[in-house]
Amino acid sequence: MSESNTTDAQKTAGATTLVVSAKPVVLPAPDRGEDLQVRVSAPATGSDLPVIVFSHGFGWSMNGYAPLADFWAAHGFVVLQPTHLDSRTLGLPAEDPRTPRIWRFRIEDLKRVLDGLDILEASVPDLAGRLDRDRIAVAGHSWGAQTASTLLGARVLDSDAVPGEDMSDPRVKAGVLLALTGLGDDLTPFASENFPFMRPSFDTMTTPALIVAGDHDQSHLSTRGPDWFTDPYTCSPGNKSLLTLFEAEHSLGGIPGYEVAETTDESPARVALVQRLTTAFLRSALYPEDTSWKAAAAALEDKPDPLGKLQSK
Repeated sequence: MSESNTTDAQKTAGATTLVVSAKPVVLPAPDRGEDLQVRVSAPATGSDLPVIVFSHGFGWSMNGYAPLADFWAAHGFVVLQPTHLDSRTLGLPAEDPRTPRIWRFRIEDLKRVLDGLDILEASVPDLAGRLDRDRIAVAGHSWGAQTASTLLGARVLDSDAVPGEDMSDPRVKAGVLLALTGLGDDLTPFASENFPFMRPSFDTMTTPALIVAGDHDQSHLSTRGPDWFTDPYTCSPGNKSLLTLFEAEHSLGGIPGYEVAETTDESPARVALVQRLTTAFLRSALYPEDTSWKAAAAALEDKPDPLGKLQSK
């Protein structure tokens, strides 16, 4: 990227701008049972735009997570949101033969999005030629965070605790993992029996990432308390940061959507903090000369009554 283009992209990301969106953009997926639907959101102006591929939580779709997708797009990112097979919009029955492998299909969905950037770029008027393919991040919430983490280097352990396939992707340079579940040793008997893929190893999750956890997030899938959600930070190598949100539960204040019934800890201020800090982290992770993250971290630390705390390693 030339210096002038870098400046242009950073100016675009520095201030809220008009967002354009297209859905559903369909990517052929003959081995999936049905084609992959994606929502594309992008700033109306700017060039060399960085990309975020976002994986939704269980049951959601490309239509969710507007508080994050809209904010990121308005601040200079192209946001790509696939609809996974577990989405309530698809109504896949539990007895469908694909159900046991949905966790794998989810990962393949994210890679399919990366493979289909040309199609996705062409789907939005005037977006063609404006993506920066060297600055790509993944993000996800809950099950979506687990999906995204595999592209960052996390692996799934088998029943003998042997790491499975390496599904990391060198095209991905950074990640944001929101309410990512912890180690499989602490699953409840029900979760251990029904969700064998929830046995991650973070030992090889080397790509820089921000992990966001709520200190009131008590999962029914774990025998531990909210600290379970800090495992992805504690058990992974360096180049990681952990944002612990005070009094936040699994929705982290309401990131899945505005006025969503399943949000039990509604807090516009908390959502705004997640918006600001995730944006600043990704800016600085994708642009090493960018100081947004350093400034945002200092601002949080200086607050007399902060909504959370940051750790980095």
